[in-house]
Amino acid sequence: MQTTDLRLYLITDRMQGGGRALPELVRQALEGGVRTVQLREKDLSGAALFRLADELRRITSDFHARLIINDRLDVALAAEADGVHLGSNSLPVAVVRRLLGREKIIGYSAHAVDEALSAQVDGADFVTFGPVYHTPSKAAYGEPCGIGKLAEAASALAIPVLGLGGISPVNIAETLAANVQGVAVISAILAAADPRGAAASLLKKIEEYVQRT
Repeated sequence: MQTTDLRLYLITDRMQGGGRALPELVRQALEGGVRTVQLREKDLSGAALFRLADELRRITSDFHARLIINDRLDVALAAEADGVHLGSNSLPVAVVRRLLGREKIIGYSAHAVDEALSAQVDGADFVTFGPVYHTPSKAAYGEPCGIGKLAEAASALAIPVLGLGGISPVNIAETLAANVQGVAVISAILAAADPRGAAASLLKKIEEYVQRT
């Protein structure tokens, strides 16, 4: 997987859109430059999730972008998505890798360095690590890990590490300074009045940081 696809990684939460349709918000994010989308709507039934995944597959294909399905291997296969994103309560990474082969992408949501290292050993292609900052969507995982732990994970792993949790235009440069390959966001794009502009602005900040360093 190209690391440029991971610079700005969009995770969905249709509740953040203020009543706007998620597929349209995703399309706008893609127009703004996002090239990987993780469909993460945990409350949906398998049938409803598949319908949404199928629609997002068509939209992401229009932009030659990646579609990753959270946790649901069956939905990922049915929708011909590019891969799955796993966590501590998912099927083991090694099992999913055996089922998917090397062609599909496996991401892993880690909250500690040793957990991230285990995911790498078991076959994950990249790791989202956090929460770096406080965010309601990750409050159940306890206090934010902070930049220090994020930098430790980025240094320890050979696969890409993405900062996750409370990333915003205000702290994105500080997050990137932890030597991560990108950032994962939800509300910074989906809750924005202009998702297209929000995505483009975040990518511009990433590019400016890369040029400075």
